[in-house]
Amino acid sequence: MSDCLICDADERLDVFLSTKLCVSRSHVKKAVEEVGAVINGVKCFKAGFGLKQGDNVEFTMPQPKELDLSPQNIPIDIVYQDGDIAVINKPQGMVVHPASSYDNNDTLVNALLFCLDNLSGINGVIRPGIVHRIDKNTSGLLVIAKNDEAHKCLAKQIENKTARRIYYALVDGNVKEDEGVVEQPIGRSTGDRKKMAVVKNGKPAKTFYKVIERFGDYTFMRFELFTGRTHQIRVHMKFIHHPITGDDVYGGSTKLWKNGQLLHAKELILKHPATGEEMRFECQLPDYFENILKKLRSKT
Repeated sequence: MSDCLICDADERLDVFLSTKLCVSRSHVKKAVEEVGAVINGVKCFKAGFGLKQGDNVEFTMPQPKELDLSPQNIPIDIVYQDGDIAVINKPQGMVVHPASSYDNNDTLVNALLFCLDNLSGINGVIRPGIVHRIDKNTSGLLVIAKNDEAHKCLAKQIENKTARRIYYALVDGNVKEDEGVVEQPIGRSTGDRKKMAVVKNGKPAKTFYKVIERFGDYTFMRFELFTGRTHQIRVHMKFIHHPITGDDVYGGSTKLWKNGQLLHAKELILKHPATGEEMRFECQLPDYFENILKKLRSKT
């Protein structure tokens, strides 16, 4: 059955539907391009169509297809779970979900299908339960939705920035300021479409940073995201000439660590989708990360 909605302000079609239906904008965009929306009686397949106040929008979100991923008995660290959510501490090197560029059966989603009883279906076949992501070589906390109502609530919190995601990282060089904000737009790199970069017409992106410890050639830092762009912390730190240590994609040094960026999603703060209770989760830095810090401390 179609949702019949009245636009209450001038805005893009995908932004309007994402807000009204509490579904990720990227998922809405894909659905509009596949099945279309009816605007004032006219079919439209353009996700970026400019709506005017008072426009009538009819749209049916496609039902998730039958899941065709295979559950895999892959050990994962479940920090917390109940009937609505699970919080996972993802290891470095694990891909969150399959994609056209990665179709192996060793992703976090494969592991979730094996060990959890339910997962939300809002994000489609290849991303059941996935509300937000972290990069393959970033470790740390992710919240997983076990049903669609929980998914909508969690997605709304991330969109409204009431859910907080705090990262710790080691970066190259001595960051002089004790704390600060990088606020630069991020989009696809014009030189390499597989990378992101600070670009003039990119999406707004804002990262708060604070220095925890200095080691001369390296700085241990805390980051909090105000937006959630792809590779945001990695791109912003490259922009201010302090790339994440180990991040060979964005120019980080690999002298201390060669297996990807030393970036860890350490803290996660959100409201439980059923009770409204504020919940705080924290996980320790991986052993390899702690060992690198110990070595740096011993030298200084």
